[in-house]
Amino acid sequence: MQINFQKDLLPHLLGIVLFYAIVVLYFSPMVFDGKIIFQSDILQWEGSAKAVMDYREKTGEQALWTNSMFGGMPAYFVSLEFPGDITNALISVLTLGLPHPINGLFFGMLGMYILLLSFGVRPVFSMAGAIAFTLNTYNLLSLEAGHNAKIWAVCLIPLILAGIHLAFERKRILGAALLALGLLLQLKFNHLQITYYTLIISVVYVVVRLIFDWKKEGVSGLSKTIGFLVLGAILAVGGNLGRLATALEYSPYSTRGNSTLEAKSSGLDKDYAFDWSNGKLETLTLLVPDFYGGGSNTPLPKNSESEKALRAQGVDAAQINGFLKGAPTYWGDQPFTGGPIYGGVILVFLAILGIWAAPKESLITFGVIIVLSLMLSWGKNLAWFNYLLFDILPGYNKFRAVSMALGMTLFAIPVLGMISLERLAQKGELKPLLYAGGIVGGLILILAVASSAFFRFEGAADASFPDWLASAMKADRKAMLSASAWKSFAFVALAAGMIYFYLKGKISDQLLGLGLIALIAVDLWTINRRYLNTESFQGNPSRQFFAETPAEKSIAQDQGYFRVLPLTEGLTQGARTSYRFNSLGGYHGAKLRRYQDLVENQLQPELEEFVTKAQEGTFDWEGTGVINMLNTKYLIAGAEANGVFENPQANGPAWVPSELVSVSTNQEEMDQLGTLNTKSQATLNTQEFGQIAAGAGQITLISNAPNELKYKASMTQGGLGVFSEIYYPKGWTATIDGKEVPILRVNYLLRGLEIPAGEHEVVFTFAPSSYYSTKTPMVIFQYLILFTLIAGVFFTYKESHANA
Repeated sequence: MQINFQKDLLPHLLGIVLFYAIVVLYFSPMVFDGKIIFQSDILQWEGSAKAVMDYREKTGEQALWTNSMFGGMPAYFVSLEFPGDITNALISVLTLGLPHPINGLFFGMLGMYILLLSFGVRPVFSMAGAIAFTLNTYNLLSLEAGHNAKIWAVCLIPLILAGIHLAFERKRILGAALLALGLLLQLKFNHLQITYYTLIISVVYVVVRLIFDWKKEGVSGLSKTIGFLVLGAILAVGGNLGRLATALEYSPYSTRGNSTLEAKSSGLDKDYAFDWSNGKLETLTLLVPDFYGGGSNTPLPKNSESEKALRAQGVDAAQINGFLKGAPTYWGDQPFTGGPIYGGVILVFLAILGIWAAPKESLITFGVIIVLSLMLSWGKNLAWFNYLLFDILPGYNKFRAVSMALGMTLFAIPVLGMISLERLAQKGELKPLLYAGGIVGGLILILAVASSAFFRFEGAADASFPDWLASAMKADRKAMLSASAWKSFAFVALAAGMIYFYLKGKISDQLLGLGLIALIAVDLWTINRRYLNTESFQGNPSRQFFAETPAEKSIAQDQGYFRVLPLTEGLTQGARTSYRFNSLGGYHGAKLRRYQDLVENQLQPELEEFVTKAQEGTFDWEGTGVINMLNTKYLIAGAEANGVFENPQANGPAWVPSELVSVSTNQEEMDQLGTLNTKSQATLNTQEFGQIAAGAGQITLISNAPNELKYKASMTQGGLGVFSEIYYPKGWTATIDGKEVPILRVNYLLRGLEIPAGEHEVVFTFAPSSYYSTKTPMVIFQYLILFTLIAGVFFTYKESHANA
């Protein structure tokens, strides 16, 4: 049977062209002018990864350890490549050469289009759903912040579910292949929280299908389907074997792993994990984007109440303009927010329509996902539910920012909405349209005309304002909500009107679909342009951000091996210093647990005490034992050359203490650090490492590279040598004159060796088997996925034409 180009290919080609055009048009400064989005998180990543990438470019080898952040840590989550890995080439081909990270948005449209087609939604409706899913504010705000891995992980959810759905529709090979491809790429981007949410979505779908298909398919048919899906998941895991092995190896020693100090619990602290919890009423931003005032800093229009109030008080015009450009309009429950979570009121309307129009199976599946994801996003605002899950769900206590669960919501709403529209179009019933229009339209009208009867519009920033300005801000927030609600009502009315005329036979499905595409695109485009617009693009933001300061230039003259303490950015909030130097600070969501313990219990208090004394005119370098043991030679307190202070008491790369302090617990060892003279004393947990004698001598660093350090030890008396390198028990080996010796942990997180008397060569080498033993099998699995995908397309095509 021949392919009908107009019926079988043209709609899909038009869809691909439309998706590509939307991305290119929205991000034209990137595509045509070579500009870059100013992404704060990506700039911090660039600082943390600079040393690793430089080493790769210079030597052609992988730097598996980086010394540029937090005194040293594995480079697995910073920048890691595997020889032969084909995933980057796959992405380039599948996204038609679009630049990263906006290629993820194109792929998200493509994946959602495939998913909706697999549910039997006609192409023009599927295009509308695909655009709504990808252009939601969640994705665009994440892009503006630099959460590129999260965007890609979210945009791969549709393809993964499409694979699962096709497998249950008896296209098992193709389904397994799509699942494998989607999961392969999602795991590559290493955003495990989104992968966890993807698992929840998949489990809900599979459970509902098993319930509905049990009698129809029987045990044999369902077992075969599950078997193919398991095979697809295994291929995806195999295709990421190296990434997963290194991550699993590192996780127990990171802040996401078990507690080290005996008094602390494992995983993340609840307050930290649930800090960004969506308010229950904040869910209404899905209907009215400015329900809670937009973002934390939102421009106010001309002649706003705040502007009038400021003018009346005689405030300078420049100050008024500055205030109006970033007014604190947000009055929700979160500490701050870049903008509302909004995926288009039309899609919410269509999803509500599904209560009466959608197939029961789809309504239950995606209805459960929507409700569950909203409950998860409420976090501490639904503490009885979310704290229970935090305590009992495996691995759930490793994640933070639970508002991220709204990514599931904004995935499920367009799927349910377009399935509902398709079924309504097939049945031609008016009642679901009238019911959904009445409920959604009525609620929005109440918000538009009577919001002051329910809300006080008080924001956290109001406490610092005089009463006259706080009152003006409340009036502006109310006006924003009302105006936004009227816009939402207009979009719902227009969409409902077009659907009505379609059901009455006045317009075609093509015209209806194109009309919905236009409405959805205009709605989301205008909201997103507030937060990601032409001002967000720059020629080369990193050039300005990392421009060398006089302070850094003065430090760069020292070619020695040392660390830098950046007062200018703190110990955990910035990686700018890491761009050029080995830093005590950094920026990473999963630093080593022991280092975080050190920051909280010793390093930060010691630093604060030092700064207090320095402000009084006394530079107490001898009182900074922990800073000294980390070989901190320079402290940066400003951008100018006189903002650099050299530490004359830094311990250097390695030394031999004359006294050992025996400890038996981690807490005891941490407490001892506060009083220790780290030059002459060292702690050792004798319960773990046994008794070691103190020695005498000198240790000199000969050479240093990310994966190898060489020293010359001249010991007049055999005993413990301390190395100012972070202890990590996986992958590091030590040799003395070529013979491997055990690495000891001293001073809570430094490395130590028992060195015999005499002259010796000491070498530390980092060669983790989690990387070297998995890199070849990983590439083999990736090619197996390609083979399976080709086979799936072939057999599906063959079967469809055999049944035609």
